[in-house]
Amino acid sequence: MATATEFVPNQQATESVTAHVLWMTIGLSCEGDSVAMTSATNPSLEDIIQGVIPGMPRVVIHNQVIAFEVGEEYMQAWYDAEQGKLDPFVLVIEGSIGNEQINGEGHWTGFGVNPSNGQPITINEWIDRLAPKAAAVVAVGTCATYGGIPAMKNNPTGAMGVPDYLGWKWRSKANLPIVCIPGCPAQPDNMTEVLMYLVFHLAGMAPAPELDEQLRPKWLFGRTVREGCNRAGFTEQGNFATEYGSDHRCLVKLGCKGPVVKCNVPVRGWVNGIGGCPNVGGICMACTMPGFPDKYMPFMDEDKWGGAAANFQRFTYGPVFRYFRKRNLEKKFDIEPEWRRPGPVLTSGYQKRW
Repeated sequence: MATATEFVPNQQATESVTAHVLWMTIGLSCEGDSVAMTSATNPSLEDIIQGVIPGMPRVVIHNQVIAFEVGEEYMQAWYDAEQGKLDPFVLVIEGSIGNEQINGEGHWTGFGVNPSNGQPITINEWIDRLAPKAAAVVAVGTCATYGGIPAMKNNPTGAMGVPDYLGWKWRSKANLPIVCIPGCPAQPDNMTEVLMYLVFHLAGMAPAPELDEQLRPKWLFGRTVREGCNRAGFTEQGNFATEYGSDHRCLVKLGCKGPVVKCNVPVRGWVNGIGGCPNVGGICMACTMPGFPDKYMPFMDEDKWGGAAANFQRFTYGPVFRYFRKRNLEKKFDIEPEWRRPGPVLTSGYQKRW
């Protein structure tokens, strides 16, 4: 079994390595993650492709949204990867995986055609072919990570996420677990940053990404929405918005799931640090969580326990917090020191040292 450090032993070798990214968009989804990725700025998709990031190996991304090749010319990279001609390569999967064991006489997905029988090659078959040969496997978007909307209860496809399909303990050729970047769609910079991180790791220039129990990068999903939200300060004061678009208070009583959702959008924004659901007045609907959407519906109804906690804060210590903070602000912190006034005597407390 190859290890990550075997790919590139030094900086000189790094410059000669080409890392291919086979980005499959044929799962059960809307391809929103690929579209979102084009708006990434830190790093941008252009920076990765054009090789302007210092020390980063050459990266070739095969993605239907940005490719100019079509037909068999576009498909050739997948055949080459299967034959071991692209090494190392990162397999990125977008969209949930349908259960092809219950497809009847049809199929849920298709990408290319098997020459032996003339039937479409499903995403399941592509994963079976390529995952064992991939240096890393990445699931982008909540559909690919945990099943998402296509995997809602009573869906007819038996949809699931990549970890459910390959197994949560699965390891790649470079001994990496599946890397999950959830979101509906995933935050643009999260995708490009993890991609850059993996390429540096496979080049022997960075450690393996640290993941949580749900296989999310810890440095991106280590805290909740509320812990990074610019409205969170109103929560402990028991000050909550009662209608959309009214002000900048906490939105939990309008259905925001921020207290229990792990997501970095409030901190990172959406495009170039700007935007993001609660930052612009939208509630968090928990789209980065494994239980999305079933466990969080109806989206715009407040959780009963969250509502109870909000009411407790609103009618008990919240008013007390607000009163004393306002009092301290007005009486102590929002005024200049007394000595900053004209007069015949220095009153700032200065003492001569000689």
